[in-house]
Amino acid sequence: MGSQFQLEWGIDSSNAGMLVKEFLKMEEISRSALTDIKFNGGNILVNDEEVNVRYKLLEGDILRIIFPPESPSEGLKGEELPLEILFEDDFLLVVNKPAGMNTIPSREHPDGSLANGLVGYYEDKGIQATSHIVTRLDRDTSGIVLIAKHRHVHHLFSLMQRSGKVKRSYEAFAGGSIMKDKGTIIAPIGRKVESIIEREVRDDGQYACTHFQVIERNCSFTHIELQLETGRTHQIRVHLSYIGHPLLGDDLYGGETSVIERQALHCKKIKFIHPFSQKIMYFTAPLPDDMQDILKADPHL
Repeated sequence: MGSQFQLEWGIDSSNAGMLVKEFLKMEEISRSALTDIKFNGGNILVNDEEVNVRYKLLEGDILRIIFPPESPSEGLKGEELPLEILFEDDFLLVVNKPAGMNTIPSREHPDGSLANGLVGYYEDKGIQATSHIVTRLDRDTSGIVLIAKHRHVHHLFSLMQRSGKVKRSYEAFAGGSIMKDKGTIIAPIGRKVESIIEREVRDDGQYACTHFQVIERNCSFTHIELQLETGRTHQIRVHLSYIGHPLLGDDLYGGETSVIERQALHCKKIKFIHPFSQKIMYFTAPLPDDMQDILKADPHL
């Protein structure tokens, strides 16, 4: 396997005098990560000499953090699966997931998931990492998935997600004709009492907010773009069903299934700031063939 994940900083006058633990807190290294480094095979080095977190940094010091090795959780076996990788560097991957592939294994589908494919890919490339899925998609939703290559990178993306700095756009085919050109659906979502899978709008649910805009109205459905302010399970599917326009193909939430055998939902765009280079990253994935075919067969109004 490859070398352990590590980060390095040059200390300048603005950071001189800080304790290592203060500097690392500023760099969003979590306390649990520091504990992991201390007890599970990591290291903190200044000028290639081992130090503890109480070391006072000097101008010109080179601080290096070596994180403990990561290995896949027991039961997550690597598989050789086709992955459409849109971008990859030392920190992250952006993948276009096909419909019909779980993001992570489930009881019904214990293998063949994106997570299995990632572990197999890492094993093949000699990358010391396990699967850290930042943005999950339902099994039958296609499109862009953001993946962190290390636990700390995942932690940074989680902070970004909480502050709304990871932005995704979806395209979907909603049944019937949505009359408003754009709108916002705010309705709390919770688990349906009699189901372990299905969600519904309910007063005691979690706050959920979905923005939509009509791209075009077709004869039997409305082609829309959506952005989420929250990331509740099945949020788009539940909200569109709630307003009377369930997704085509979404048999769980009342969608018409004669033209497509899965919910017509695709994560088309993602935008975020790279956690290390600070560059704006933007990726798109075109509508898959099954959704393109529907557009061709059903002319817009």
